Amino acid sequence: MDPELYRKDLEAKPEALAALAAALDEGDPFAGLPERVDRVVFLGMGSSRYAAGVVAGRLRAAGVDAVAEYASAELGTPPGPGTLAVAISATGGSRETLDAAARHAGRSFTVAVTNAPGSPVTEGADLVVPMLAGEERGGVACRTFQHTLALLLTLVPGYGHRRVAALVRRAAEATADLLDRRGDWLPEAVALLDGPDGVYTIAPAERLSSAEQSALMFRECPRRPADACETGDWAHVDVYLTKTRDYRAILFPGSRYDGQAMEWIRARGSTVLAVGGEVDGQAAAVRYRHDDDPGVALLTETLVAELVAAELWKG
Repeated sequence: MDPELYRKDLEAKPEALAALAAALDEGDPFAGLPERVDRVVFLGMGSSRYAAGVVAGRLRAAGVDAVAEYASAELGTPPGPGTLAVAISATGGSRETLDAAARHAGRSFTVAVTNAPGSPVTEGADLVVPMLAGEERGGVACRTFQHTLALLLTLVPGYGHRRVAALVRRAAEATADLLDRRGDWLPEAVALLDGPDGVYTIAPAERLSSAEQSALMFRECPRRPADACETGDWAHVDVYLTKTRDYRAILFPGSRYDGQAMEWIRARGSTVLAVGGEVDGQAAAVRYRHDDDPGVALLTETLVAELVAAELWKG
């Protein structure tokens, strides 16, 4: 792992997204799925599971039986005809994901989503979907997380590969905007979040992956304590920390319960950096192009945490 190479991986996001959009224009990455799919089970760990979780929620909202499982779980969706098992591993070698995929091989229709075609996760898969994220030389899953989200969205009824291609292009513009203007917002963001008790991240359920991935970046890169929470659940599980800690958080607005969380945060004098919107009581906000589009936000907003983590990592 290398902080300078990680920063360069982040700076390469717009170009990688443009290439992904072009590939999506050319065709459906999941072409070849069976006509009948009774249920979808996503299998992954870490960033892969984060991305799959929010897409599974969108599939369920569209009437599709879908779940994102820990690949390490002993109890999981049983394999069988009508089951679509999607194994996600950027490196193609995650032991837990390989084990989970093996349970479905030959019994469910299996798909491998990976940034490493020819890797072990592709062996025995009925379909391979390349992430097309390029090599992440910094050793941290950042572009692969973003590309996984985009690719899995094509499975959601009403999206399709062409609609997602347009969304990815808007996300590329938003990402470029944040990178181009980082000199204006990044120093303040770093100062606000550089506290003694870690960083907390808060997001609505529909974009919970943004909070989870952001918290992971603080743990994995500068090795800071960090934890993610869903906005409504925050008042039930994380509010207590504001009383005894120097509580500093990134809030991704968009939940009907933003106000509830901010009531406590204002009362306790805690620090919140809002990303992609404004909330009453924020210490500051980072806005970016197209941040009023929830789809763009889903694909873009983690970049703020990634860049702050990169700064803290290099010291």
